[in-house]
Amino acid sequence: MKKIQLIGLALASSLMLSLAWPANGFAPLIFIAFVPLLYLQEEMGGRPGLARQKGVFGLVYLSFLVWNTLTTWWIWNSTDIGAIGAIGLNSLFMATVFWLFHQTKISLYDNKKGFFILIAYWLTWEWFHLDWDLSWPWLNLGNVFASRHKWVQWYEITGTGGGTLWILLVNILIYNSIKILRKEGHRSLAFLKSLALSFSVIVIPIVISYGLYTTYEEKGLEAEFVVVQPNFDPYTEQYETPPAEVVERNLSLARRAITPKTDFVISPESAIQEEIWMELLDQSAGLKQVSDFINEYPNLAVVIGASTFSHVPENKVNDHAARKFRRSDGYYFAHNTAFFIDSTAGFDFYHKSKLTPGVEMMPSWRLLKPLKDYAINLGGTVGTLKTNDFRKVFSVGDSSFRLAPIICYESVYGEFVAGFVRNGANLLTIITNDGWWGNSPGHRQHLSFARLRAIETRRSIARSANTGISAFVDQRGDLYQATPYREQAVIRQTLLTNDRFTFYVLYGDFLARIALFVSAIFLITGLVRSILPKKSKK
Repeated sequence: MKKIQLIGLALASSLMLSLAWPANGFAPLIFIAFVPLLYLQEEMGGRPGLARQKGVFGLVYLSFLVWNTLTTWWIWNSTDIGAIGAIGLNSLFMATVFWLFHQTKISLYDNKKGFFILIAYWLTWEWFHLDWDLSWPWLNLGNVFASRHKWVQWYEITGTGGGTLWILLVNILIYNSIKILRKEGHRSLAFLKSLALSFSVIVIPIVISYGLYTTYEEKGLEAEFVVVQPNFDPYTEQYETPPAEVVERNLSLARRAITPKTDFVISPESAIQEEIWMELLDQSAGLKQVSDFINEYPNLAVVIGASTFSHVPENKVNDHAARKFRRSDGYYFAHNTAFFIDSTAGFDFYHKSKLTPGVEMMPSWRLLKPLKDYAINLGGTVGTLKTNDFRKVFSVGDSSFRLAPIICYESVYGEFVAGFVRNGANLLTIITNDGWWGNSPGHRQHLSFARLRAIETRRSIARSANTGISAFVDQRGDLYQATPYREQAVIRQTLLTNDRFTFYVLYGDFLARIALFVSAIFLITGLVRSILPKKSKK
């Protein structure tokens, strides 16, 4: 096969992956998107001698680079350096996983079989990518069904890892059907059996999912939410407007929708932009504004985002997130914080714990430590932020309402969000500021991922986004009252609590943990076989 044909296969996969991706993609394309890459791998792996190991990495890197660029180009709107890093590195990591699969398949099976190795390696990679300093799981394959949430109601058992397994398995089965078709023709029994198996593996999970969707009943206590969308441009307005005016716009919008039954008002990430010190919360003008507002509605509680700071104890000055004062010898932490304020006159809070690489944190590796103060400013605090070690849940006294305060990027992480639920949350709130990306696919993709979190945990969601899209999501993943982007808005909805734990909440990404074990066996065995000299046949 000529080089131009191999490049065509690589690009065919990247285009189908891109066209399948939410929010407006055609999801069924995902079931054949890897087929050209599988054909490319088998073609090159079947070459004689060392030629079978050359060129694969470059071709699959090209494929994943085009896919990453076409689906996440909008990162460029907020940071060119961050876009280059996210797109380039994510493509590199994906290509490395595929290349390892290619090498292992050759080493263990002389390239004659072993496509299932890709499933184990890819699941392991996605899980690892959820929890390290360069975490960027936006393109984890299972996320593609955020635009087809009725197909994956069984995510309450498997999480998005089940979607990844499903996608790769179907691609392998369809590729195998094509091979049989080319060899034996469309009337052969082997082809018809293979085609039937492929079709069944696609259809059966969807049928099961629709059954779960139609029979699922929400049961729980009613809580009335008011969600505010103040619509401040983060580049030209939000951080230039006096902090009191920013808070007042949030509160004024809320007043339009509050009823005597309203339990919670949700305002977006970074809505309070004054310099709030955690040791001096009672001196914050913004928090006092919200407290005075609550005095008008004593049965109300408010969740609102803020940028905050705290002093570093002497024994913590070597912490990766510690920053030195410019004009003194002391150190301080910066936080991205969600406050919970009610009539008890107390200020409960949670600091964002899943930070955006290159935006809110730099990797803690010693080699990159000198660069930690150059993280990109997307929220008023530059550098690595200090996080919470505990998934904090907000509640009002002995109230039966317990809220998870999920901040922005955290909503992309299924197992992380499940941690709030294990800690008692029976309702989820998401506060975010997606205005940095402009009117691009970014904010729509981010919204769609909330549907997956609702299904995995079977928790209703109230989502407040500074510039939009704000919305409500029920326990089946259905979306309600999605607001227009770049407009001021306020919406009200009654949501139901749920105290039941799903299988996924209890056991998390168990499929990936199994895949990790299987991958280790494949990788070690393949490495040993490639290093040790082959025994000569007697």
